[in-house]
Amino acid sequence: MKARRVPLARFGLFFAAAIWLLVIVPLSAIAAPYAAYVMDARTGKVIHSRNADTRLHPASLTKMMTLYIAFEAIKRGEISLDTKVTISKKAAAEPPSKLGLRAGQRIALRYLIRGAAVKSANDAATAIGEAISGTEARFARRMNRTAKALGMTRTTFKNMHGLTEAGHLSTARDMSIMGRHLLYDFPQYYNLFSRITADAGVRKVSHTNRRFLNSYKGADGIKTGYTRAAGFNLTASAERGSERIIVTVFGGKSTTSRNAEVTKLMDLGFRRAPSRAPLRKPAKPVYAGVETAPSKPSVNPGSVKGGAGKTIRLVGAVKTSKRPQLRPRAAAPVLVAAVETQPVSNADITAALKEAVATPAPAPTPQVTLAAASASVRPALRPRSATKTTRKKRVIEQEIVTRVSTSGGRHWGVNVGRYPSRFAAEKVLLKTALAEMSTLDGSLRKVIRRPQGFDANFLGMSRETADLACRRLAARNVSCFMIGPG
Repeated sequence: MKARRVPLARFGLFFAAAIWLLVIVPLSAIAAPYAAYVMDARTGKVIHSRNADTRLHPASLTKMMTLYIAFEAIKRGEISLDTKVTISKKAAAEPPSKLGLRAGQRIALRYLIRGAAVKSANDAATAIGEAISGTEARFARRMNRTAKALGMTRTTFKNMHGLTEAGHLSTARDMSIMGRHLLYDFPQYYNLFSRITADAGVRKVSHTNRRFLNSYKGADGIKTGYTRAAGFNLTASAERGSERIIVTVFGGKSTTSRNAEVTKLMDLGFRRAPSRAPLRKPAKPVYAGVETAPSKPSVNPGSVKGGAGKTIRLVGAVKTSKRPQLRPRAAAPVLVAAVETQPVSNADITAALKEAVATPAPAPTPQVTLAAASASVRPALRPRSATKTTRKKRVIEQEIVTRVSTSGGRHWGVNVGRYPSRFAAEKVLLKTALAEMSTLDGSLRKVIRRPQGFDANFLGMSRETADLACRRLAARNVSCFMIGPG
């Protein structure tokens, strides 16, 4: 029997069909497995899970960890929101999505954080990591230590932005844990993830998750991600009444289908979650061993370059602030109001007292203690020769000069958290004001209502005073961040 010969034209048809399938079937649908996880954010309990422990490419969900470490570094005083970060060639060369930063450009950390959180900018994320740890490798090690401390047991980070790299993997469960820690560990920064637009310094940027934020009731974050290997990923959070749900989806086929899937899972979570449940916030991470922080910059304070790192041991927040001791055999400085006059008579003293009583007391200033100290010292009288003629009394008063503010006026403030009710916010403001009277005295306590709660703010401060207040509050383990003009 002769074998049937397939016409050459038919081979051509098969070949064309195969090419057409490659065109119409998205590569991401082939390369990106699906995974999902639904969590009750109040308790951390799982509501729904599918392939939740499968290690997959997280894409830009990685930036949740980058931002968590940035917030942590600010709290510890390793860096500040106003620190000027110098953009490296590596950061400037990162592929989109990006802010378009140039190598050598200097930009405040606060704008890099907005760019990474809202725009999901890869150049901003790289610059954040280099500013804190010096290099990508050192920052990745810190990311992995932090992931372990948070309970993300099946996550390995290789970079700070989430672009596909061998071994850079996570799970839907771990990313939900990450989102929950962002929500409860740093509530003062969480509003970043719900901003539809933000000023990123170089330009105004729009949120990559604005479609879901605008369409789903109660949605207020958190982070999107996409690469060809990962598909369309999203870790989302929404609050309705006393209930809050966190959903993570890996491997969506498109933005639209992914958002539809997250919507379905959110609805499932709100249906199954109990109306009342105790709030059990996740435990703060406990680090064993050491952390890596950048070495002290060799440039002026306020700029950070990617230099070599050094190893420091975590000691936690400052518990006490001891008064510095005087050097051996160093006499304590005494402020003396020098008086050039003859011995003062009783009549002169009586007249001076009457004049002091009649003169209104000056407004209190930050130098009250210093002024009181100088007033408690008896003026030293300069000896005069008996042969010289009597002169009219001439008193040389010592002028206390304070640092002149360069912040452009008292248009700054500090935020000490967001609370579920106005009463709770006002209570915290009063308690904080009483605990930190030295820096917050004279500031305006103001509660501002937001869609997600009530912000507790101290306003009407200079930039220097606001910065000092935040540092002192951080030493008391009080969450705080500065509020700039406008």
